[in-house]
Amino acid sequence: MSSTRTARLLAVVAAAGLLLVGCSGGGEPAPTTGTDAGPPAEPTGTLRVNWGNAPASWAPGSGTDAGYMRVPYETLLTLGPDYEILPNLAIEWEQTPTSITLALRDDVTFHDGTPFDSEAVKANLEYVRDNPGQFAGPLQAVASVDTTDQHTAVINLKFPAPTFLTMLTQRNVFIAAPSTLADGSVVTSPVGTGPWAYDAASSVDATKWSFSLYDGYWGQTPHYADIELYAIADDTAATAALVGGEIDLTDTVDEQLSTIESAGNLDTFEYEALRNNVTFFDRGEGGAFADPAVRQAMCYALDDEGLIALNDGVTSVPGQHFVEGELGYNPDIVGYSQDLDTANQLLDGKRVDVTMPAAPFLKRQVEYVADQLNQLDGVTVTVQDLPIPEYVSTWNSGQYALGIGQAPQLTPYDWYASWFSETARANPAGAESSELKAAAQAAIAADGEQADQLWRDAMKIIIDDEALGCGYAVIGQSIAWNAATVGGVAAPSEVYEVNLVNYRDIYPISG
Repeated sequence: MSSTRTARLLAVVAAAGLLLVGCSGGGEPAPTTGTDAGPPAEPTGTLRVNWGNAPASWAPGSGTDAGYMRVPYETLLTLGPDYEILPNLAIEWEQTPTSITLALRDDVTFHDGTPFDSEAVKANLEYVRDNPGQFAGPLQAVASVDTTDQHTAVINLKFPAPTFLTMLTQRNVFIAAPSTLADGSVVTSPVGTGPWAYDAASSVDATKWSFSLYDGYWGQTPHYADIELYAIADDTAATAALVGGEIDLTDTVDEQLSTIESAGNLDTFEYEALRNNVTFFDRGEGGAFADPAVRQAMCYALDDEGLIALNDGVTSVPGQHFVEGELGYNPDIVGYSQDLDTANQLLDGKRVDVTMPAAPFLKRQVEYVADQLNQLDGVTVTVQDLPIPEYVSTWNSGQYALGIGQAPQLTPYDWYASWFSETARANPAGAESSELKAAAQAAIAADGEQADQLWRDAMKIIIDDEALGCGYAVIGQSIAWNAATVGGVAAPSEVYEVNLVNYRDIYPISG
């Protein structure tokens, strides 16, 4: 990062009230006098968290990192160990091939005092379904939502959606106050049902977002009274703020770990936070990647193992989106090992000249993929650097022929419906082969082990037969915190979400 950009970042952070001690990771260490006696009897103190990338939007379905969204918002259901669906804002449910009936809590209000009810469920599902975003695809299964009474919502399905309930546990559909969806204020001012409400007066635009305990919260009271979320994009500056005691917790990268470990009072963990891969978008008639042979050539050009050597968070390259032990994993998928001769034979003289977008957090990975593809005869992949908000809104919109981005889907139906179905928002060309459509429809209509096998078959079509994507990577996320002042920090489980901790379990350690 240039010295000019670093200085600008530090100036912005200082405006939020963080007096950073510099970019070296040095400075006075954070307090080390705390005694961990467990959670306090009553909520107290302010948890100061940095997630680096400022949220482009607080709207449900926007794709903003969970570390931001899960402070003001909640989901209808939650996910327990072994992917068990658990109640949350919805307390009971019944699913048939044509509908899902949700019984809702009757004691929940939004932070603006309005009641959470079936109309709110309807408004949020329709909002995510009808607005462009990475989570709109699976919501295309929703034909309509009936509000049979104040606390019962019936989701009518266009076609069976066997893992729709699992999706309702994820950041696909956070529940926001319907009034904010209607007037557009949801983009900048989140109003949810979570334990902390947004405090606009104490926030600093694009730099610090303040949240205070909501007195009317329906659930178990958390241990912190307030949360401040920061966006210190420079990792060295974030480490300096953590070491200096100006923030309590931050995401971090491998290059910062030696500084963090030497501080003595800081601790870290790493978890598998997300999956990503190269996806070919320009697959419509006449498109750069309409021909499966061209897509396969691109995949044969990649040395997946080199992604790990980048030291950019990639922990493994399983050759498919789902890994062993997960629904959707298919041991019969062959995948692609780098073979430039085979790749050039498949190209058969065809020329490919495309642009690939890169955000700062993906730059090394995108440049690596572009360099690999550019080894092929007649292939030119140009990398275009984009600011994060522009990247998030355009990378899979059809403006670019291919790209790399998060694929947080937990089930094969969700993954297929998000990326490869002809109605998927992340399939801007609307291209889907008859073979894949038939395989997916058969899997959707089946039950139990038969459905599992049919989804495995569909995954093999996506990866081996049609090469709709490749370069599958598991990305690790490192979190660092001041263990002398903050207790109860633990890695999330059963979820692919970056920048996330168990906010409700974290507690201040008294000095």
